[in-house]
Amino acid sequence: MIFVRLNALLKGVDALMVSGSPVCEVEAVCDDSREVKAGSMFVAIKGMKSDGNHFISDVVDAGAISIVSEESLSEFKEKFSDIATIQVTDSRVALGVLARNFYCDPSATLTMCGITGTNGKTTVGYLVKAIFESAGNRSGIIGTIGYDIGSERLHPASHTTPSAVVLQRMLSQMVQEGVTHAVIEVTSHALALSRVSGCLFDTVVFTNLTRDHLDFHDSLESYFNSKLRLFSSEFLKTAVDQSSVRAIVNLDDSYGALVRDSCTVPVMSYGIYANADILARNVTITYEETAFTVKTPLSEFPVRSNLIGYHNVYNMLAAIGVGLSRGCSISSIQKGIASLKSVPGRFEKIDEGQSYGVVVDYAHTEDALRKLLSLARTLTKGSLITVFGCGGDRDKGKRSTMGRIAADLSDSIIVTSDNPRSEDPENIIRDVVDGIVASVQEPPYRTIPDRGEAIANAIHSACPDDLIVIAGKGHEDYQIIGNQRLDFDDRVIARNAIVGTHGSIYG
Repeated sequence: MIFVRLNALLKGVDALMVSGSPVCEVEAVCDDSREVKAGSMFVAIKGMKSDGNHFISDVVDAGAISIVSEESLSEFKEKFSDIATIQVTDSRVALGVLARNFYCDPSATLTMCGITGTNGKTTVGYLVKAIFESAGNRSGIIGTIGYDIGSERLHPASHTTPSAVVLQRMLSQMVQEGVTHAVIEVTSHALALSRVSGCLFDTVVFTNLTRDHLDFHDSLESYFNSKLRLFSSEFLKTAVDQSSVRAIVNLDDSYGALVRDSCTVPVMSYGIYANADILARNVTITYEETAFTVKTPLSEFPVRSNLIGYHNVYNMLAAIGVGLSRGCSISSIQKGIASLKSVPGRFEKIDEGQSYGVVVDYAHTEDALRKLLSLARTLTKGSLITVFGCGGDRDKGKRSTMGRIAADLSDSIIVTSDNPRSEDPENIIRDVVDGIVASVQEPPYRTIPDRGEAIANAIHSACPDDLIVIAGKGHEDYQIIGNQRLDFDDRVIARNAIVGTHGSIYG
């Protein structure tokens, strides 16, 4: 059981008003009223769907001994004089700092790498973890595919970057289990909602920025500015040792120079075409591997990987930059990259000995789909068949654009459901089709709302040397239809269709 005194918890918190005993001992920090127990500090967050301030009486009844809120708590103090109350300027930021203090500031002990960008975060994270471990460092990772926090490997509940309290608890567990290096995918949502408040990073990475999450952010500029926060002093260990903090930035991306110019710490840039510190030369890509020569400030050396495509060259360059920034040897970098055979749901090949190729990929943005299909186009000897859809309750503006991209690069298309959520799948499909019919190519297309049926249809119609690309869900093992989260895995469906399993998709 952890007990932390109130005055220790408040270190670094921007508090406007504090009342109550400074030495009262807090046993838990919570922002979910349902998790409050005797001895808890409750942080009231104003969310998009509910306001934690509405549950203050409930958490007091549950045993909370301290309340934190942006609201004035003067009336509350008169009613519950024995409860410590803290008014803060920003409850979300305060929550991260409080959680950090409660769990003894784990990011100060760990070597922290934070990765942000629209695409590539997961692959860069896996590559960095592989490099760290090749160099002899025990590493953990928190990201889209899962949380590897030492002895435990967990599936993410709903967020790539978990809530501030959960994140600090996971980092604390890493420290307790002897993990020395932590790799964290940092999303724009996590930055906008201060989920990484309380974390300080040694190395931060910018992969790229293209249209995404405009259902949440007001504009592309707002989306970019959320990403840019990761490169500010708010999240960097500059006060501890500025000389070792580094930013790794993709200069081939149109936003890369803006990130570089905003940094107050040394930047290691990477690219294929730009005048960058880390450069890829003589790139060779086949269906089996990617090979290139990388030129760095230290030396020039060859790189070979089972990860396929130019987008993965960028991912490897970013990981090389992280490795160099943390003092990993060239040998460790080469071995780490070579050791990573695949990343779940990222150009993941489904091979049951068939005469045609099948690839499952997470691409669900315009840029990611374009890069995926451009790569697939170069590797296809026969026809390129694309199966994809778009998610419901998300940015509707990208749907027709993604339809046009698929039309420009595919020989045939099957438009299907992704995670329709509360939307009618037919309406989503109609938006995608609008882009297909508006394209110059307008290849043959079919609409099959049932995703399992769509995948099976593509596979049963394939000819030798064709390549089927199933895009959008990648590693996900579920599909969200209405308010139901159903078991569904593109890889399982595809494999069963290839080997001839019919009926129930899970046997």
